[in-house]
Order: sequence, then structure tokens, then C-alpha cells
Amino acid sequence: MHSVNAGEIRLSPLRQADGLIKTRPVLLLRSAPPFGDFIACGLSTQLQQEVQGFDEIIGLGDADYAMARLRQPSLIRLAFLGSVPRRDLHGKLGSISDSRLTRLLTKLTDFLRPR
Repeated sequence: MHSVNAGEIRLSPLRQADGLIKTRPVLLLRSAPPFGDFIACGLSTQLQQEVQGFDEIIGLGDADYAMARLRQPSLIRLAFLGSVPRRDLHGKLGSISDSRLTRLLTKLTDFLRPR
């Protein structure tokens, strides 16, 4: 398989809330040991589902919207996490900026840190 990196938006099967598995865009957050599977979060066009202060909308006015190569503004859903084996990563759509990836990872780690 070609090189795969954190910050890329790929297509992958992901389990939905209803238990069905649907191929959808996912944002690769980090490669996890020992096999290099990726921790990824789902993207959605259902912008009204945004969790303020946690999720992020990537929209037309964002500097990295064009490089994300999404068909329309989308919600990066940080709580919609999954572990995706490299073999299940298909077609690279695009990627987000390093600064957005860093911001998302910081939000996620802050959320997971004991309070």
C-alpha cells in the first residue's frame, strides 16, 4: 500500500450508530502500534450534529477546505472514533492542515485526560 499519513481524509468502512457498516470519509488521526492501524474519526455532512467546542466544521471559508477535497462542508466528529486497519483504507480524498490536526488532537487528548 502507498504511504498513509495522519491528517489524510480517506474512505473506509466505519460502523454507524445503528450497527450498520458504511463506507464514509474518515480523518486519520494517528497510526497505532503494533500494526499501524489508524485511529480515525468520521466526517459527516450533518453540520447540525456539531458538538460545540469539540467537533469542527471544515467549510468553504477555511484555508484547508480545498486541500481536504470534500464535496461539501463537513463536520469532523471527534467522538465518532474507530480503529481502521490499513487494508481498509481506500481512496485518498485529501488532507487537512497540520495546524487543524494539532488542534483536533489537543481537543481529544484534553477530553481524555482525567479531571
